[in-house]
Amino acid sequence: MLKHQTLTNKSQYVGKYDVSSLYCNTSVLPDFIALYSEKSNYFKTDLTAIGFFEYDIKFDGQHGLYNAIYYDNKEDLAFFKERFKGVKFVFTPDYSMLEDCDEAENIYRLKKMRVVGLWFIHEIGAVVIPLVSFPSLESIDYYLDGLENSSVIGITTKGHINDPIEYAILCETIKYLVKNKQNLKIIIVYDVCGNPEKTNAAFEIAKDAGIRVIIPPNTLKIENEKKWKKSHETF
Repeated sequence: MLKHQTLTNKSQYVGKYDVSSLYCNTSVLPDFIALYSEKSNYFKTDLTAIGFFEYDIKFDGQHGLYNAIYYDNKEDLAFFKERFKGVKFVFTPDYSMLEDCDEAENIYRLKKMRVVGLWFIHEIGAVVIPLVSFPSLESIDYYLDGLENSSVIGITTKGHINDPIEYAILCETIKYLVKNKQNLKIIIVYDVCGNPEKTNAAFEIAKDAGIRVIIPPNTLKIENEKKWKKSHETF
């Protein structure tokens, strides 16, 4: 048996590609998001969540967490267990998925997200927030396979707010979730935009449907909000 199957066998295989299910139904929610590279902020608050919203090279690779799990690398696993010891919340990693990449590669990255999520649940005891990620709107349905029973999901708006095409995709994604994910109650957002109005506008349809939209602060968002407010000061 492959080493990572000790984790996936604790879940259910679902959908077209037999991806592992994740369940997040927490009522206690994070109030700050620290990036993987911001280890000094992992416990900035009692309810800090860890997010992997950086270039993949920062958290993936030969000695990344997925490879440590897959190859059962005891030394690397000990490093990650110590690094994340005591962490209460974590988003599944934002492995890059690209529309111009082959489908097999994108599905593999989806698998990595779920395997790492299961590791955090069973080895760290963290609440895992499943991140919605997909290479194109046409494929969103089966990239959500395995999240049917999660009432809480995560979304990142990084790179979407100030790009008209990406902003339209973000809005369509939210519309799809509201229409097709009937048990969705809470969306937790990683957002770095300094202008809160534009981000809030994208999620209006979710709020109108009774879905709570939580946008915890993070280091970059705080900096960008300060810059935006300063640039809009009236004298």
